[in-house]
Parts: sequence; structure tokens; C-alpha cells
Amino acid sequence: MRHIDRATLFFGMTMAAAVAIVAGCKSIPPPTPLSQLNQQQTRGYYVYQQHCVQCHADRTNDLIHGPALRGIFKKQYLDNGQPTNDDRVMGIILYGYGTMPAMGNSMMPAERDDLLTYLHSL
Repeated sequence: MRHIDRATLFFGMTMAAAVAIVAGCKSIPPPTPLSQLNQQQTRGYYVYQQHCVQCHADRTNDLIHGPALRGIFKKQYLDNGQPTNDDRVMGIILYGYGTMPAMGNSMMPAERDDLLTYLHSL
């Protein structure tokens, strides 16, 4: 009888976890179309093309060398578990994280701000 109770408990926990996962899955709205970006977002798009596109997808969820950035500011947490906010994202851009190199010295401050604004449009 004890074996059945454990099996029932395991099944119940598994179902609860599955329901939580499905309930927690939210589709991310699509990025702002390129034709609708404002001037700063457009400048940020070009900074992204110059510095980020080789490792990060922006308009899809495809994995290249690093995580996709689509919807980055629409998520509560970054892939590394840190809260998603301007300071955390800029810190990763400036100083790198994991295998991502520090990119801060390769961009002017205005370019970094434009890039961050573009990332908000994703």
C-alpha cells in the first residue's frame, strides 16, 4: 500500500509541475517592425548589426552562440537568473558575462544607449 501512495504522490507532483509549466508559458509579443522603429531604435539596430548579430538573434528565438535577445525586456529574468532591467543588461554589454566578451569599450556611450533602446523594441 505504501508503494501505491508514493506512486500517487509522484504522479500528483508531476501533474502539478506540468500544469505550472504550461500556465507559466506566455507567448512573447513580436518585436516592433523595423519600419516602425523611431530614430534612436533605428540607430540601435545598426549598432546591434555591427556588434551583436554574429552571436545573438534579435527577431527570432534562434540560438547562435549566445541567447536570443527577442523579447529580452518582456521577460522578468535574464537567462542567467538576474532580473531584467537596464542596469543588468548594460552591465553585461559593458563587462561581458560567461563566454560573452566585454563590449563596452567597442562602443561610444551614445551607441550603447541606442542599443539598449533597440533591445527594448524586441
